[in-house]
Amino acid sequence: MKFGVIVFPGSNCDHDAYHVISKHVGQPVDFIWHRDTDLGSYDAVIIPGGFSYGDYLRAGALARFSPVMNSVKEFAAQGNLVLGICNGFQILCEAGLLPGALIRNRGLHFICEHVNVRVESAHTPFTHELKTGEVLRMPIAHADGNFVCDDQTFAELRENDRIIFRYCDQHGQLTDAANPNGSRDHIAGICNPERNVMGLMPHPERACEDLLGSSDGREVFRSLAGTLAAAA
Repeated sequence: MKFGVIVFPGSNCDHDAYHVISKHVGQPVDFIWHRDTDLGSYDAVIIPGGFSYGDYLRAGALARFSPVMNSVKEFAAQGNLVLGICNGFQILCEAGLLPGALIRNRGLHFICEHVNVRVESAHTPFTHELKTGEVLRMPIAHADGNFVCDDQTFAELRENDRIIFRYCDQHGQLTDAANPNGSRDHIAGICNPERNVMGLMPHPERACEDLLGSSDGREVFRSLAGTLAAAA
């Protein structure tokens, strides 16, 4: 199996994702420059966090027009796996690969801290090594992490088990204090109807070593690798 990590001008978590795949998952991985369009040699693509194009217009709004994103859409339409983290989640929403939008945090400030998220669905290629209801500790680092969507979209997400992570307290309770950015229904991560595209705001790649304060995020990447291994 082979992974690709897309790099936009302003990406700053690309090396983190590369490190996790190469060292912790132990699989081949390449950086993919945003002007490249050939994804034919990859089995999964990661869109990392950062500030693509400086977020000068709106987070992810310019990156969606990069040449690579048309290829990502085709890649996903073929059933291949795409994981968007933080800015990657924003880009997936802007590109129409995931519904809803990420707007300014309710406190209007950039937030950088560890949070707890509850696994809402272990029935995805990205979470099957986890258990539904399990609480993970991972960091967030964003100013635009407030997930919003219309009522119809929210109903579809909820009814079709497409809400994958929710912000919670250490006991798994959905308290207002545990929702750092004001996201609707505490949503921290969602997937598409086919379940092969997932976006999440917390950074699992920054929670793969105990030295960093948590290794809970490692299972997201192990799930992803396990899905590819099973398919192969």
